[in-house]
Amino acid sequence: MSIADTNSRLESVVREYAFPDVHIGAGDEESPWVPFKESSFIRHLAFDVRSNMYVNVLWVTKGGILGRHRHRGRVFGYTVEGSWRYLEYDWIARPGSYVQESPGATHTLVSDEGMKTIFWLNGSLEFYDDHEKLIETLDVFWFIDHYLSYCREHGIKVNKKLFV
Repeated sequence: MSIADTNSRLESVVREYAFPDVHIGAGDEESPWVPFKESSFIRHLAFDVRSNMYVNVLWVTKGGILGRHRHRGRVFGYTVEGSWRYLEYDWIARPGSYVQESPGATHTLVSDEGMKTIFWLNGSLEFYDDHEKLIETLDVFWFIDHYLSYCREHGIKVNKKLFV
């Protein structure tokens, strides 16, 4: 069998079984900024319920603390504006910084000036109070509800392309 025949078969399988490519434009009409914690918003980019994966942009509008939290899956982040850090580490993420976090890590996100960071998250995200008591657990379904509730409340059309 030739390489051309193999490539043709592979392209046929991709057309039939792969998920469609997705483009989410820069405008709020494709994914609005949804209020999250104090002085912070989330722009949802993808929800995958099969793998409990979600992608979003976290925007902290001014300095503040997001809260102590633990990740139950891997997290990848890329900072596009401003800066942020974790109280528990000695680095500062600035535009162009890439962060990778392991499951089980617990830390407290702080932004002194505000920031925008793209996060790819897997698994749940648990928030704790100052006494190590679990306050809430967020997972892909929580983030879907966060997005859907905001859209319904504000008469915004739900973007089905976010559901991959």
